[in-house]
Amino acid sequence: MKSPAYRLQFASFVLAMMADNIEHVISYWVVFQKFHSPALAGFAVLSHWLPFLLFSVAVGALADRFDPRRIIQCGMLLFIVASTGWGILFITDTLTMSAAMVLLVIHGCAGVLWQTPNQLLLYDIVGPAGLPSAVRMNAMARYLGVLVGPAVGGAIMLSLGPSHGIIVNTLFYFPMLIWLFWAPTSEKGAAAKRMAVRGFADIVDTIRAIGPYRVLTSMTLLAGMTSFLVGNAYSAQMPGFAEDLGHGDPGVSYSILLAADAAGALLAGLALEAWGRLKPTARTAILLAILWSLSLLAFATVSHYAAAIVLLFSAGFFELSFNTMAQALVQLNAPVDMRGHVVGLYNMAGLGMRAFSGITVGVAGSAIGIHWSLGLSAGVLLVALLVLYRRATSPV
Repeated sequence: MKSPAYRLQFASFVLAMMADNIEHVISYWVVFQKFHSPALAGFAVLSHWLPFLLFSVAVGALADRFDPRRIIQCGMLLFIVASTGWGILFITDTLTMSAAMVLLVIHGCAGVLWQTPNQLLLYDIVGPAGLPSAVRMNAMARYLGVLVGPAVGGAIMLSLGPSHGIIVNTLFYFPMLIWLFWAPTSEKGAAAKRMAVRGFADIVDTIRAIGPYRVLTSMTLLAGMTSFLVGNAYSAQMPGFAEDLGHGDPGVSYSILLAADAAGALLAGLALEAWGRLKPTARTAILLAILWSLSLLAFATVSHYAAAIVLLFSAGFFELSFNTMAQALVQLNAPVDMRGHVVGLYNMAGLGMRAFSGITVGVAGSAIGIHWSLGLSAGVLLVALLVLYRRATSPV
């Protein structure tokens, strides 16, 4: 935060992340009221994460070839198009299921155009020395958006109504859109290479390229395994956990449980910033992920509400800790001439694979119960992480 450029980036990032969550709050509510379609709700999750699985490496390749600031601006414009589209369809009362699906896909594509280039821009703004701190701060900004967005979205719906409120929400994207015209950037080492963007071939080539780099392969595997097996799918099951814990009104219990997870993540960011002695290493990142899986495994088995809150708080703490450390390690160790490709592959694993956690936790939960599905997923993840830790610590 000593960097004026980073302070502006942080403020605009918080506003854009808040707007992202406000759009979810308003659009999901109206869509539910109009269609009452579980299938459309499932499509909303897939449309949010599948673009990261399909296009993260391609967007990273674009960021190696072109100015990442302009790619982020394209993402902001797509967010504005999506919110405006929702508003127009709400006002005219012409929303159809197919139109909702199109807007959900636009919103998902906007996210993938934002996240990978933004990580590359952080490197340009703060440099290698400040990168771990900047990554943690941006992760905190994401959780601030998750916490504040629903509250602001609810207030906007009550005061302006969903139709006009979601159009007003577009204003929160403009600070990031405008700031990027003046955001600092460095001359990239890849500028002279001007690598072509080749779609699926880029994914294969990037996987081969990181093969000799043990840190890069370990952190990409870490991101993929945690997202595929657990991800954030347990958040969608939180109302069921709250009701099973039998503590008062399920709605209130649900809010408190989600807040515990987010509060733990925020505390992790503040603690790691204040302490500053936990140096990023592959082994430390994997150990933190192991503690995260243990927290979730315990949460899936407890029957006491207070213990569940403590365990979710711990899970949030460890999740932010290992995710931000892994992301920083990937950026610091990525070859200069293909940093965008490598960060894109990491995001493909860490964000794109979340689309499948709805199967491992959600679909399985409908068959065997959410406690068993989360417990089994966390247990399998724990075993996989122990194997990965042994691989990371074994001699080359």
